[in-house]
Amino acid sequence: MDTMAELLATKPPRIIATSPTATVRQATQLMNEHGIGSLLVTEAGRLIGIFTERDVLRRVVAECRSPETTCVGDVMTSQVVCVSPETTIEEVADLMRRQRVRHVPIIDRDENLAGMVSIGDINAHRFAACATELVQVQAYIMGRA
Repeated sequence: MDTMAELLATKPPRIIATSPTATVRQATQLMNEHGIGSLLVTEAGRLIGIFTERDVLRRVVAECRSPETTCVGDVMTSQVVCVSPETTIEEVADLMRRQRVRHVPIIDRDENLAGMVSIGDINAHRFAACATELVQVQAYIMGRA
């Protein structure tokens, strides 16, 4: 079974992060600039939270907070669901479904941030695997295997 390490190897090696002292406005501008739905929140190189579109809706908009003055650290999700590079894609897909999250950071044995995957990454990988299987089955049926 494919693992997070294998999935990360297919993605551009970029980790988009912000600090807990950044404003919500700065963070959302960074998310828009990169076309992403979440940011990792780091301090001294360590993951301390995740800031998502859901956080903006629930903790900023719904509570009528000002994006210009509210700090990410005050509205981020601090209980972050993380996995290791050895975790399988199926395990992560199940975890995302059960925890109702769309982004999962990957943390290595030394507690360093290795990357992050989204539900879109998981779905794209699963689709590609299914497409490959389909081609193999068709080749088998047609006697080309």
